[in-house]
This record gives sequence, C-alpha cells and structure tokens, in this order.
Amino acid sequence: MEKKSLVTLLFFPFILFILNGCSTQESKSLDYDETKKLVVDILKTDDGKKALKEVLADESLKQELVINDKVVNEAITTTLVSDKGKDFWKKAFEDPKFVEAFATSMKDQYMEMQKDLLKDPDYRKNLIEILHDPEMEKELTELLKSADYRDHLKEVVTETLDSPLYQAKIQEILLKAATEKAKDKKDKE
Repeated sequence: MEKKSLVTLLFFPFILFILNGCSTQESKSLDYDETKKLVVDILKTDDGKKALKEVLADESLKQELVINDKVVNEAITTTLVSDKGKDFWKKAFEDPKFVEAFATSMKDQYMEMQKDLLKDPDYRKNLIEILHDPEMEKELTELLKSADYRDHLKEVVTETLDSPLYQAKIQEILLKAATEKAKDKKDKE
C-alpha cells in the first residue's frame, strides 16, 4: 500500500499533465511553472515527505546513488588528489581537534593492520633490517640518551611506582622473596 501511494504521489503531476494534454475539452495545458508548483506542493505535504523519507531510507537506493555512481567516485578521487584537496587535508591535519577525532576513529583499524603486518614475514624482515641499520641505531641511541626522553622515562617510572596495582605486585614479590630467604636461612642452620 505504501509503495502504491509513493508511486501515486510522485507520478500524479505527470499523469495529470498527460491526461490534460489528451483531453478533448479546450483547457489550458499546464506549463512548466505550474507543473513545478504542483510537484513542490505535493512534496511539501506530510504524505509527500513521508514518501520521500521512505524512498531515501531504502538501503539499495543509497548504495546505488552513492557507492556505484561513477560521477561520485570520480569526484571524490579527483578532490582527494587535486591541489585543493591536498590543501584541505594539510589544513585539516593542523587542527588538533580534527587530528584527535581522525586518530580515534581509525584506532581500531590501525591496530588491526599493525597486528596483521607483524604476522607478515616480509614486513618483519624489513622492520628488522631498518632497526639494524647503523644510521637508525645511531639515531635511536641519541634519542634514548636525550634529556627529554630521560625526563619522560623518569615520569613514567614514577607514575608506575605510584600505581596501587603495581605497589601490590611489588609487595607480593618482596614478601615471596623474604619468605624464600628465611626458608633458605633456616635450611642452612
């Protein structure tokens, strides 16, 4: 029933126009402006709005309009690789809020990609080659010796030691070591 009303709503002005043209009575035929006004009036009604929502909510229609449309695909591709597109992305990535939102939205996919890459023997081989490169080793050594890195490392260690969970683990390890030490001392006596 709903599809039938949709068809009727969308094609009613056209049917009216054809019937008017085929009429034997002398009547003024609808010109473009009148037809346009009639269609707009129909679409502004609650039934017209409801029909349009139903049509636009159809998943197959959405896919047909967006995904398979060559014009849309070409426009997106052209925009991304054009100078304007490059400028847009350059400016967008200068905004910290955009970068945070972008990184957050891509986090899961990025982590999954990294896990998949680490399973790839060629990727692992290349990664090891890069890390064993003398120039890379030199840069990493300089980085690890820098004051900024040492300050950061100090901060991380302090935060870790202040963590109640870590303190509980350390206490457990110390108690276990003390118990073993006492046991060893008893065994030697």
